[in-house]
Order: sequence, then C-alpha cells, then structure tokens
Amino acid sequence: MHTVSGGEVAGILVAVFWAILVSFLAVALARLAQTLKATTKLVADVTEQAVPLLADASSAVRSAQTQIDRVDAIASDVQEVTSNASALSTTVASTFGGPLVKVAAFGYGVRRALGGRKDEVPAKSPRRTVIVGRTVPATRRAKRKKD
Repeated sequence: MHTVSGGEVAGILVAVFWAILVSFLAVALARLAQTLKATTKLVADVTEQAVPLLADASSAVRSAQTQIDRVDAIASDVQEVTSNASALSTTVASTFGGPLVKVAAFGYGVRRALGGRKDEVPAKSPRRTVIVGRTVPATRRAKRKKD
C-alpha cells in the first residue's frame, strides 16, 4: 500500500478548493452575461422608443414657438390699436368736447328763457338778517311771531 504524505493531502485540498472557486466564478460569469444581455436588450428597446418621442417633443417645441411668435405679433398689434384709440379719443374730446358743452349750455339757457322762470322757480321765503351781538327789540319779536 501506498501511504499519502501531508504534502500530497495539502495539494489535493488546494486542487479541490480551486475547482470549487472556478465553478463559482463560472456561475457568476454566466449570470453576469445574462444580465448584460438583458441590459443590452433594454437599452435597445428604450432607444427605439426614445428616438420617436424626442422627435415628437422637438416638433411640439417648434409648434409652441410658432404659436408664441403669433401671440407676440397679435399682442403688439393690440398695443398699437390701443394707443391709436387713446389718441383718437383725446383728439375727439378736445375737438368736440368744448363746443358741445357750449351748445348744451346755450340750449339750456334758451329753454329757461322761453319756458318762463316763474313756473320753475319756487317762491322765496323772506330773508332774515341776523346781527351777531345785538338784541332784537320785543316789538319786532312779537311782530315776527304773528307772521
């Protein structure tokens, strides 16, 4: 029979350890390869979907810019119309305002003159004159109470 020495046992143990280590590394590399394949497929799918989405987003941004340019043009036109209307209003007010007021005042005066003043104006009550610091004589007070 053949006896096994301590060095041979150590060599066998190291060989078994290396075989187990290589097996674990092979399994880990196989799983890593599967993960890389799945990641590659996912990136390809995302790229296929992202490119049309980016094209649509770019088109939407261009369309929005066109609409903003139109709104800006409309706003500037509205501002110009507003300033023109303000200037026209000022011109009309200064041109026709004064003469219209004068014509209205003249018409009112003519109506008053032709319609007669007595019907429109109520009779005035007699005015009382008050003099501060003086006493009205009793005869005048009595006379006023009778009226």
